[in-house]
Amino acid sequence: MAKKVTKKIKLQIPAGKATPAPPLGPALGQAGINIGEFVNQFNDKTKAMIGDVLSVEISVYGDRSFDFILKTPPTTSLILKAAGVKNGSGKNITKKAGSITKEQVREIAERKMDDLNASSIETAMKTIEGSCRSMGIEVKGA
Repeated sequence: MAKKVTKKIKLQIPAGKATPAPPLGPALGQAGINIGEFVNQFNDKTKAMIGDVLSVEISVYGDRSFDFILKTPPTTSLILKAAGVKNGSGKNITKKAGSITKEQVREIAERKMDDLNASSIETAMKTIEGSCRSMGIEVKGA
């Protein structure tokens, strides 16, 4: 018989750098998960991706066991990394925070394709370009 999922938790954690400190520890503790075991498993699975912030979906079962699914990093963090800036512009229309090329947009779209509800790479690129506009990141070569 399959285990019954009692709780689902969605978090964003830096790859390979999970610690029991807040905000991760309290979120896992409230769900009844062994924090040390989760931190070790997560860090082992993500040590090759250090530098990215990963979305994680954790399923907690009735017997306090768990499993987790790693998702791709959030679109905004991929855009900021490609542009080489710390954060976007607060005034995206008047002040640009940085720029990325059309080729970088394509790379991000290909990486995020599984998580986007786009039917083709071109529509995924339009989604990424929209995120760039809202962050004040200019797309060169458009």
